[in-house]
Amino acid sequence: MFLNLANDPVTERIITPKAALSVAEYLAFEKGMDILVILTDMTAYAEALREISSSRGEIPSRKGYPGYLYSELASLYERAGIVNGLSGSVTQIPILTMPNDDITHPVPDLTGYITEGQIVLDRNLHAKNIYPPVNILPSLSRLMKDGIGEGYTRKDHPDLANQLFSSYAHVGDIRALASVIGEDELADLDKLYMQFGQNFENYYINQGKYENRDILKTIGQGWDMLKIFPKSELDRVNTKILEEFYPKG
Repeated sequence: MFLNLANDPVTERIITPKAALSVAEYLAFEKGMDILVILTDMTAYAEALREISSSRGEIPSRKGYPGYLYSELASLYERAGIVNGLSGSVTQIPILTMPNDDITHPVPDLTGYITEGQIVLDRNLHAKNIYPPVNILPSLSRLMKDGIGEGYTRKDHPDLANQLFSSYAHVGDIRALASVIGEDELADLDKLYMQFGQNFENYYINQGKYENRDILKTIGQGWDMLKIFPKSELDRVNTKILEEFYPKG
């Protein structure tokens, strides 16, 4: 473990992740180990860059961060992966905080451009005691499409994922409407979406700390979530897939 505390020199904060990744690369590519590197908090790292840049009198970019913030972050994040001809690997999980919960802030924004995916934790879900409080709408995986479907998980997985995402995205619109006109004034279909949103958060996203839920069970629960809707509402699912996997009864 490499630590840089708040009362340590700010220049050490720049060196700390680089030293950690150098050790990770040694263990991975010299010793043939599979190494997981967790970097937290990358926002503190970016603020250290901003502080040093300001003391140098450099011209600031967005929100006072230096213009080379992207290349600095990329030089860390892109030290993950494998080397052709060598055993071992380096996997990174960089963690950052979003100032004011703003995902367009330079640090999460630039990180999203570089990394292969992102998991966004939501303050409102946490307040509802939902664990883990993952907000699936801004979360993404650029590699997911290459690792799901027939031969990997199950052939209905891609269509199911698209439909769950689409339906949950629509829940946000319905909730906004309900806050204006009241839930009692919603159409019957809109009320189904409200119920789906509650079920999805409480029984699908929410998972006990010691619950061992494998991918096939998760896919099955996904279909259980969608059976609240008539088939005609599931427009992101292929007709043949819908006929085969839509819960009967």
